Amino acid sequence: QVQLVESGGDPAQPGGSLTLSCLTSGFAFRQAGMNWHRQAPGKERELVARIFGSWNTTNYVDSVKGRFTISRDNNRATVTLQTNDLKIEDTAVYYCHTRIAGRAYWGQGTQVTVSS
Repeated sequence: QVQLVESGGDPAQPGGSLTLSCLTSGFAFRQAGMNWHRQAPGKERELVARIFGSWNTTNYVDSVKGRFTISRDNNRATVTLQTNDLKIEDTAVYYCHTRIAGRAYWGQGTQVTVSS
């Protein structure tokens, strides 16, 4: 059974940092591409960052480039999103996501709220 469990969401001030983690189980993590998405109130869910399985290649949405870093620990089957220099517009529910055999799997989400 594929499971994705996010943690690390918290209130934060502008300019602050949070470390979001996604603990996974039930699939071959080393080969899987892993993604972080977010959904702000009243907006569509958007892909924020992704890391590919084989070469650890990463991609980011333009709005977080230089501020967010996605990484993975294959031994712990965990993917992390380090968020720095947070902005109010980063407020959203952040979701961990992967696709296995053509099927999408999502975590339950973790809330990040940035306010002064």
